[in-house]
Amino acid sequence: MQRLNILIWHIHGSYLTAITQTEHNWYVPVKAGHPEGYCGRGVDSTMPDYVREIPAEEVKNLSLDLIIFQTPQNYLQDQHEILTEEQRRLPKIYLQHNTPEPHPTESRHVVADDPDVLLVHVTHFNRLMWDNGKAPTTVIEHSVMIDPSARYSGHREMGITVVNNIQHRGRNTGFDLFEHARDRVPLTIVGMGAAEIGGLDGIHYRHLHRTVAEYRFLYSPMRYTSLPLSVIEAFTMGMPVVALATTELPTVIENGVHGFLSNDSDELVDHMNFLLKNPAEAKRMGENARKLAEERFSLPRFVRDWNRAFAEVTALSAAVRP
Repeated sequence: MQRLNILIWHIHGSYLTAITQTEHNWYVPVKAGHPEGYCGRGVDSTMPDYVREIPAEEVKNLSLDLIIFQTPQNYLQDQHEILTEEQRRLPKIYLQHNTPEPHPTESRHVVADDPDVLLVHVTHFNRLMWDNGKAPTTVIEHSVMIDPSARYSGHREMGITVVNNIQHRGRNTGFDLFEHARDRVPLTIVGMGAAEIGGLDGIHYRHLHRTVAEYRFLYSPMRYTSLPLSVIEAFTMGMPVVALATTELPTVIENGVHGFLSNDSDELVDHMNFLLKNPAEAKRMGENARKLAEERFSLPRFVRDWNRAFAEVTALSAAVRP
């Protein structure tokens, strides 16, 4: 398709790395002090060279084709601060990463009254649960861009959880469930703030997955969230996953095939112990997970889906433009 000039704020670094594998001219705004959304490419970025930083005050000088929002602040505040009136009439997409808040079924989306914004959800569960109002919607499921040399070995007789600042993010991320499991099986955690609770901290994303792949299984204790990227990363490496049977995960993990699901925390501990005692079974399930990732969460499929959305929204805008 035609190469587009796209403005996007840096909200989720790993997702931004994946979506920018679509070969367009990407612009990420930067401000001094790097407030939310304005850190540019980020430190030691692995994004392609065509992802360019642009000072926020210079965005108004860009010839853009498409704007992508990811937070209410992007939509309600940032666009009015850094875009011209003409730029604000360009085709727009709102990429919704999260499950509805504050209520799982009664939360009305910030673009629900704006039929000119394509609302992209990352799971079918999210689209089902949000009140999307008049906004046109679609679902583009996850993919990940990780080091291709990261392959599951599982030689460490421990499980690992990958969550940033889990102890500060409330019950959604399941810190209590992580601690319940860690008291009963060998289990560690990696991510920002993990050192505070005895885990691993300070591992850059480009090196993270080679470390994670050494552990026997991934444990995702998240109660209510979109399909965690750490689960897709584990699948891509060929790693079995133990997780709660909530949100989109029951459509992804089959018990005894790709890992284990349950809403019983003690049963999850039993499954973890099984994987620790049976490395051959863990490897078998991890290989099944890798095959599923290739079929459902591959990067080529992800790129095609996003390019299709870009083509549709820009074509529609051109058709209605005077």
